[in-house]
Amino acid sequence: MESEALEPPGPVLAFDTSAAHCAAALFVEGEIFTSVQEMDRGQAEALMPMLDELINARGLTYRDLKRLAVGIGPGNFTGIRISVSAARGLSMGLDIPAIGISGFEALLYGQTSRSAAIPAPRDMAYLQHGGGPPFLIDRADVPKDAVWPRAPGAFVRNMVMVAAETGPDRLGPPPAPLYIRPADAAPSRDVPPVILDEPN
Repeated sequence: MESEALEPPGPVLAFDTSAAHCAAALFVEGEIFTSVQEMDRGQAEALMPMLDELINARGLTYRDLKRLAVGIGPGNFTGIRISVSAARGLSMGLDIPAIGISGFEALLYGQTSRSAAIPAPRDMAYLQHGGGPPFLIDRADVPKDAVWPRAPGAFVRNMVMVAAETGPDRLGPPPAPLYIRPADAAPSRDVPPVILDEPN
């Protein structure tokens, strides 16, 4: 775990499983503590134990948290749903706000660039420029000054600070996944069963 000194607004927990990782950050008493596991799968099983350890190691419980932050994508569909579902459940159970933070917002936190890019399948990238709507683009066409993801730990540190600095006007609807493209899922090739009419 890493830490860095900051001004404390109160305990805030952030987590993200939108890519091949399970990452969390806790902002408390002027410091950010992070925990990261690189993994292609298994985030659903790893997330809650990671959050438990991160919170308990600081001598806190979930009831001490003031707000949550969760990565809403873009990225891996299953991973996004894991985190968003966990954030919604914790928010409801603890009666604290959960803030959905896009990968673009996390990447651009503290940056001068106005463009953020996130890798997508098939040599594509998700791009957001100048606060406009995100879209899919060939990776080769991404602007040179675009900010790309680095280590997951830096990503969740930015997320937790965005949440800590968020005003009350954003503490409304529960977080929802940010999907820019449809899921990579093909219809089943199996022939559906024939439904027979019941005899009269």
